[in-house]
Amino acid sequence: MAKKSSKNKSNSNTIALNKKARHNYNLTDKFEGGMSLQGWEIKSIRSGKVNISDCYVHIKDREAYLLGAEIMPLKEASTHVVCDPNRDRKLLLNRRELDVLAGAVDREGYSIIATAMYWRKNWVKLEFYLGKGKKDHDKRADIKDREWAVDKGRILKNKNLNKE
Repeated sequence: MAKKSSKNKSNSNTIALNKKARHNYNLTDKFEGGMSLQGWEIKSIRSGKVNISDCYVHIKDREAYLLGAEIMPLKEASTHVVCDPNRDRKLLLNRRELDVLAGAVDREGYSIIATAMYWRKNWVKLEFYLGKGKKDHDKRADIKDREWAVDKGRILKNKNLNKE
């Protein structure tokens, strides 16, 4: 029997993350959607030239669009293709999901924040949340709680070491 050839493939399916989202927003409901992309965008995504740190989702005419995501074109891109790195990309969602998102944004004042872009089989998916912006004092309280959890772990660890 012949051995299976191992492909040079990373274990992580994550393409890009928005690390500031959890710091700046209280995230509540999680959604996932596909994206309508062009060929040059897929090639750029495969090479890792994606930035979703300042992007968000906007509902317009009962359709969802990803705004602010930057996919840089490759230098080897064809000359006859017009590559706009900041174009609006349509999200592929069910009508029920669109209605929930539109209702939350219109009636309850939520924002829709993209947190991750990743591969699901051979499809590019976007993970996004409904969230409300945090005030500065909320951010400080979260930092304080996180630091206390670390200190508490150190205290308990030292206490257990001293008993032994």
